[in-house]
Amino acid sequence: MTSCGCLVLEKVEDHGGEAAAAARGRAVKVAPGAGSGCGSCAGVWRSRSEAIFPIYVMGSSRASTVAAARGIVDSAEDPIWETVKSEAKSEAEKEPILSSFLYASVLSHDCLERALSFVLANRLEDPTLLATQLIDIFNDVMMNNKDICRSIRLDAQAFKDRDPACAQYSWALLYLKGYQSLQSYRIANVLWNQGRQVLALALQSRISEVFAVDIHPAARIGEGILLDHGTGLVIGETAVVGNWVSLMQGVTLGGTGKEHGDRHPKIGQGALIGAGATILGNINVGEGAMIAAGSLVLKDVPSHSMAVGNPAKIVGYTEKEDPSLTMKHDARRDYFEHVAIRY
Repeated sequence: MTSCGCLVLEKVEDHGGEAAAAARGRAVKVAPGAGSGCGSCAGVWRSRSEAIFPIYVMGSSRASTVAAARGIVDSAEDPIWETVKSEAKSEAEKEPILSSFLYASVLSHDCLERALSFVLANRLEDPTLLATQLIDIFNDVMMNNKDICRSIRLDAQAFKDRDPACAQYSWALLYLKGYQSLQSYRIANVLWNQGRQVLALALQSRISEVFAVDIHPAARIGEGILLDHGTGLVIGETAVVGNWVSLMQGVTLGGTGKEHGDRHPKIGQGALIGAGATILGNINVGEGAMIAAGSLVLKDVPSHSMAVGNPAKIVGYTEKEDPSLTMKHDARRDYFEHVAIRY
């Protein structure tokens, strides 16, 4: 077969459906100058990225999501990085005016970590904290921390699968400030835990200025996170955000006063926090819960329930699957049809 430069998987027999076929697919070497594919391959070959990383497919169970996530990070290959490079090559051909930008940001680097360091450093630099200095700091953190190496890939997958506006992995890396601010926080968090609090706080301040996202470097945030838009997001010092959580713009995870100690919300994994929601105090939002847009939450929210209003009340329960994966901003009410629930 003549090479068309497509990024493909070898065709496999479909025994047990598409997911099983994807799991058995073997990666094919990418031809030089690979682009976005050709028409003759449509319907025959599956995109390598989509076949290997369907970990947040709408309606997929958490168990299959976690298993697939482990498969990504334990793989000897780096298919997300290969896909990012392929996308950058294709975009450079389509838009030559961006070829220098794409080469400097992606194609000149040998791994996702170094590319991300370059992108973030050039976004966060200022006259007293130069990009070259930041690149050295960011590279040192990311190249020596396996947790970040895993998280930046799982976060990229979350953006690609849950945000319809993110059509390519490279778009998250290069253009989406929700992704960029999240990875900048991850670096600041490592520095904070290394005892370099002043540098971490300096980064937090700069992240807030550039991205309009304010995450305290001591906050604990899991992986597979979506910060959709990111603008106006505030996460306090003792907040905890579990894995697979999706947060929309304008969300606040804040305290309720001047008290010290553990004073910020704890968000269970798989939760979906709607735009403009405010969650205050050392309270728990359960796993798979959904907080509706604009809600003010002052009390614990049970797992797989939906809280709405100001102050928020429980009005229904979410479907079996985590709303952060399905991105469904609604709830079923029939369960409560004959039961009066007071929040």
